[in-house]
Amino acid sequence: MEASIGAGRSESRAMTTAAPILDVTDSTFDAAVIAASSVRPVVVDFWAGWCAPCRTLGPILEQAVALHGAVTLAKLDVDANPEVTALFGIQGIPAVKGFRDGQLVAEFVGLQPRAQVERFLAQLAPPSPPPPPPSDEAGLRAALVAHPDDVTLRRALGALLLEAGRLDAADEVLASARDDQVCDGLRARLEIRRGTDLAMVALVGDAHDAAALRRVIDAVGETAPPLRSQLRRVVLGAIAEGQGDPALEALRGELASALF
Repeated sequence: MEASIGAGRSESRAMTTAAPILDVTDSTFDAAVIAASSVRPVVVDFWAGWCAPCRTLGPILEQAVALHGAVTLAKLDVDANPEVTALFGIQGIPAVKGFRDGQLVAEFVGLQPRAQVERFLAQLAPPSPPPPPPSDEAGLRAALVAHPDDVTLRRALGALLLEAGRLDAADEVLASARDDQVCDGLRARLEIRRGTDLAMVALVGDAHDAAALRRVIDAVGETAPPLRSQLRRVVLGAIAEGQGDPALEALRGELASALF
């Protein structure tokens, strides 16, 4: 849905905002949008106070930009700024245009659903990376309550509890993500710590780099189930946690040789 410019005029009203916005005018457009887009993509919302679809799209766009975090949102009142409105041939509103490196690179006209707005923003810039997880137990637990499916939080909290020797608490956190290889590797470590083989407890307790993990692999060929399987899971979990580290990825072949 869109409103035609000229279909009606009334005094502009301030729109409810969900995030800080930048108001631009005919005189500030070049600096605030064209020049600024060379540093950071800029989304321009062409709107008017009399436009009902604009009042609906505005909060959707503002919230999506706030969550995206990697673009700037500018709003231009077409009634008050006829020069820029004419320059871009705005005939219907809301009209949304995205600028990057001083160029118009994406646009849409009319009221759009949130998912479409998010896809539009993704064309301009990738979303900002998520903030690092909290480093304390209380912060991690609070974050996990808010985001129970976030496996990164579950890994961090499980590792913290395991390091503190709180095995039952760690197992409770990690158990619901047993399909995640990192969480499963942490569970294998705590299973070993629950056993009576103190040498193996010490071995996996220090196994965080390639050299230490190689010692775990050496032990795989000398152990029987279930310890053999637990050691394998420790190694695989550490490799997965390394996310493509060549030194750790090289251990996959060594682990396979030890197993077979």
